[in-house]
Amino acid sequence: MDRDPAHRRADAEADVLVVGGGFAGIAAARELQARGLRAIVLEARDRLGGRTRLEHRLGRELELGGTWVHWTQPHVWAELTRYGIGVVRSPEPSRALWCYDGRIRELDPAVLLGMLDGPNRRLTATSRQYFPEPYRPRQEPAVPDIDGISVAEAIRELELGDEERALLTSFWTLNFNGRLEHAALTQALRWVALTNGDWSVNFEACATYKIEGGTRRLAEAMARGLDIRLERAVVSIEHRPGAVRVTTADGAALRARAAIVTAPMAAVDRIRFDPPLSRGKQSAVAAGQIGLGVKVWFRLRGVHEPFVAFGEADWPLNFLQAEYFDDDATIVIGFGPDAAALDLDDPAAVLAAVRRFLPAAEILDTAHHDWVTDPWSGETWPMHRTGFLSTSLGELQEPDGGVHLAGSDYADGWGGFIDGAIESGLTAAGRVATALHV
Repeated sequence: MDRDPAHRRADAEADVLVVGGGFAGIAAARELQARGLRAIVLEARDRLGGRTRLEHRLGRELELGGTWVHWTQPHVWAELTRYGIGVVRSPEPSRALWCYDGRIRELDPAVLLGMLDGPNRRLTATSRQYFPEPYRPRQEPAVPDIDGISVAEAIRELELGDEERALLTSFWTLNFNGRLEHAALTQALRWVALTNGDWSVNFEACATYKIEGGTRRLAEAMARGLDIRLERAVVSIEHRPGAVRVTTADGAALRARAAIVTAPMAAVDRIRFDPPLSRGKQSAVAAGQIGLGVKVWFRLRGVHEPFVAFGEADWPLNFLQAEYFDDDATIVIGFGPDAAALDLDDPAAVLAAVRRFLPAAEILDTAHHDWVTDPWSGETWPMHRTGFLSTSLGELQEPDGGVHLAGSDYADGWGGFIDGAIESGLTAAGRVATALHV
């Protein structure tokens, strides 16, 4: 990988310039190379992986971004198979906490899942009706009829008791990593359709199996042999069909026949496009995604048996899960729906959020990355707003001149996951190759 900002411009010619070295960018570049095209990956950060980030923190290798994978996710599973990489299971909880209406209830985990089962089955009962082929999510003519319904609205329409409603709301707040008032019901139904309409398998896919050796291991395996330039932030792209000119923050100009831009939606507007992207793309970017929450690791004093904990949806942290166990401490992961509601750099604020679940908790240290203020991200995992599927997704997938978008934000299938990023990268590479008559 070339880190030299003085890289000679004569060496910077390519068939395709790929902006971003996350899983979408790596998958796209590898596919283009396999088709005989020269691709150069320009990554703003000093590392690969995009919104995945493996770091040694709290005495462990911790995933500060995207983490979990599953065999129901065909693209990432194929990559793990290709490189001989296995998975490791998160600890199976033996305790569950449900904190509601000022009370902390300790339950058998099976009881907690049972409390979620009936409401979730009712909420997602139409998932295969609307998405019989989940990788073609816009094909059913009735999808626009429900695309304006929010998850919050759909939950309110269910005949549930107050406690059932509160738990179901917290569950989907966790999944969206954001508030549910504008969260698209179609996104929830698409996710569940991808696991054949079974919400419990979908929940397993979200938080159970991690990549052996971490996300960095897979990213580096996929990137082997590619031309990747780190610390090359792209500031502008001049484009027309068959020709693009990309300028980086260090003033270098690179020319190619096409560009694949894998920036998340919240970071697309950091790049100046000439001519501008279509109005439909600009509107989608301005509206943004729902995933604007937090993910934090903390080292909890004492060895606790494996547990999961749900709090109410509007808590700064509404979900905890014990992941690792040392001789004198337990390493726990927590999620909350609003990055603005919890200062993760304030130990007292994090402790107060954790003590809502565990009143006697002592936190020894914390680790996190703020994806919402990260200029190359601007969001956590992408979860769609109401109307996005029927009015924006197709538009975002269409090329603008010589520019194609790719990434988890633009996936047909597992949007919000590594799998979706790989799928979108491969699809964009195929479209570019076709446009270039390869």
